[in-house]
Amino acid sequence: MAALAETWDMPTPYPDTNLHTIVVKQFADDVKAATAGKIQITVHSNGSLIRHPEIKRAVQSGQAQLGEVLISSWANEDPLYGLDSVPFLATDFKSAHKLYEVSKPYLEKKLERQRLKLLYSIPWPPQGLYVKDEIQSVDGLKSQKFRAYNPATTRIAELSGAIPVKIEAAEVAQAFGTGIVTAMITSAATGVDTKAWDFVKVYYDVQAWLPRNMVFVNTEVWKGLDAGTQKAIQDAAAKAEATGWAEWEKKTADLNKTMSDNGMKVLLPSDKLKEGLSAIGKTMTAEWTKAAGADGEAIISAFGK
Repeated sequence: MAALAETWDMPTPYPDTNLHTIVVKQFADDVKAATAGKIQITVHSNGSLIRHPEIKRAVQSGQAQLGEVLISSWANEDPLYGLDSVPFLATDFKSAHKLYEVSKPYLEKKLERQRLKLLYSIPWPPQGLYVKDEIQSVDGLKSQKFRAYNPATTRIAELSGAIPVKIEAAEVAQAFGTGIVTAMITSAATGVDTKAWDFVKVYYDVQAWLPRNMVFVNTEVWKGLDAGTQKAIQDAAAKAEATGWAEWEKKTADLNKTMSDNGMKVLLPSDKLKEGLSAIGKTMTAEWTKAAGADGEAIISAFGK
């Protein structure tokens, strides 16, 4: 049992204005209150302490006690991490939550083997398509320089004939401004965070998928806590998770309106564009299930019930 106050470092990838970071900071406050100041979490937002691609390893190695990442950034390591970004599998908050529930035991087991304990996971809003000019079908993406931030977005680029370019959220505005990127699929939240209206004019509300972030703690750090402290942290995590799901759902309509108010065309996709994207989704669901093996089949089967 830690008799003295412990200070934990928590690197996170997104700015202070982003709802994920707001939820993280409230979680840190709740942990401090619930443990009577025994555990104090210092949140290092926007990649300020550790850059996003290094956060998971930093927590595994004990360089930081806990952290937050976008799960699908690690899909190359294991297909399970890419589940929430299989396009057009779960396209609204309710189905995304069901997908999380049926896959959660598999995710927890996978993280345990990597010296990590899952504390909570919350989604982003549904992903939409940003382009400089209106397009009528997937053909409109051919040869466009397409922002890829995880294996799923790289694969969408490949299947649509676009050129994938790896760019983190913090670099989006600059990449568009210099022509390194001309199209992307990301949430309306990232659109607002990066003031997308400054560099791109059209947003298609295609609701491709709802990727999730996860917050985890180093297993050794976790095992070093007494049962009462563990419960206090788990209760704070459960509250953070419930808040995150509810708040993002409320916020999604507001984000679309913010983009529209700033001069972006917020449009629904044409039937032809929808069909093309849906075909990509079917291909990628089949690819994911094959790559994930028996666990993947079990998850997709439970999700379909």
